[in-house]
Amino acid sequence: MRHNTHTSKAAWLICTLAAMFYCYEYLLRISPSVMSTELMQTYHLTASQFGNLTAYYYYIYTPMQIVVGVLFDRFGTRVLLTLACLICALGTYLFAGGDSVSVAAVGRLLVGLGSSFAFVGSLKLITIWLPERHFALGAGIMTALGSVGAITGDIILTELVQHTGWREATVYAAIVGVVLAMVLALVIRDTPKTVPAHTYRIPFQIIMSGLWEALKSKQIWLTGVVGCLMYLPISTFGELWAIPYLEQARGFSPHDAAAAASMTFFGWMIGCPLSGFISDHFRNRLIPMFVGAVACLLFLAIFLYAPNLSLNTLRVLFVLLGMSGSVQALVFAIGRESSRPVIGATVIALMNMLVMMGGVVFQPVVGMLLDLHWAGGMLENGTRAYSADSFVFALSVLPIGVILSLITLFFMKETHGKLRNQ
Repeated sequence: MRHNTHTSKAAWLICTLAAMFYCYEYLLRISPSVMSTELMQTYHLTASQFGNLTAYYYYIYTPMQIVVGVLFDRFGTRVLLTLACLICALGTYLFAGGDSVSVAAVGRLLVGLGSSFAFVGSLKLITIWLPERHFALGAGIMTALGSVGAITGDIILTELVQHTGWREATVYAAIVGVVLAMVLALVIRDTPKTVPAHTYRIPFQIIMSGLWEALKSKQIWLTGVVGCLMYLPISTFGELWAIPYLEQARGFSPHDAAAAASMTFFGWMIGCPLSGFISDHFRNRLIPMFVGAVACLLFLAIFLYAPNLSLNTLRVLFVLLGMSGSVQALVFAIGRESSRPVIGATVIALMNMLVMMGGVVFQPVVGMLLDLHWAGGMLENGTRAYSADSFVFALSVLPIGVILSLITLFFMKETHGKLRNQ
């Protein structure tokens, strides 16, 4: 049974703190993009090898989602989130101190393992502590805080890398993780005091039954595909290739490139709670997603194919790209409303797994396409230089993905913001 009366400051504090962990893991997720040149120089990587190294995060993050959802539904959130944050810090420290690309890959795997708990755990707490009518808004606010981590990573981490080196900057990020884990352990609570803890600890048989039902649902798979394709401008471009693109194809400095790319997440931060509020208010999920996808496609086309764009114009485009793409977050509300409420975390995790498949597949694919279109140029530090044409060729997978998401939307069912009865 859902308890919808817990709107106290404590409820918002707990949900916000969990979202801070999501913010932290997002910073770790995008951190390789701000040190791409240094990493490629240190380990002598091509674009495809660099894309593969960063994707180790997704190689463990993505398949872990179903496991994470089951664990949260079965055992609660406090201990799991605390341990996950510590694993993130450990992986970050290992990534910073590795003397080979293999060690760096193991560190990246650990970061992905710990990070896999953040998003689902935050949404799980939202479903417990906040009223049903605030779910899309709460999820939007939480996702917006994730954008804060991305902006922090793009701007502050870039400055740290420039002044202290990529290894030292990464060590600082690991220290932040240890401190955050201690705060999570002290503050997070699985349920309000008035609610028995076992209320949200679902028997394993029910979880498996509900998971199997979700896996057989056409609506769940279509929603996951739309979420994956609409998230590509963020998961593939904003999180990894935007900064290298701005530096090499557009000729901007690392600072200007990072500041401009961070505007994507600023737009995402504005758009997520706004789209959640609009969707909740009008009790409609698909129309906002369709409008957002069309706008996202337009901004991508201008960004990739319009020549001689100024830095200020690119900044505005990044904001608009983030805002329009933020409607993707509504897939979690659709997935939850299309399945049995009792296994909320498991279904959200399944949806997140499908969404994050974009990073698994397309981060390395863009690198491979860059290498395929490489004209032989080299930077002064000995790494490959890729032309504007090479980047446009490789990044054209993004608008293609958004077009496919628009087509898929026509085959989905509108949920009107209502949970299933059983």
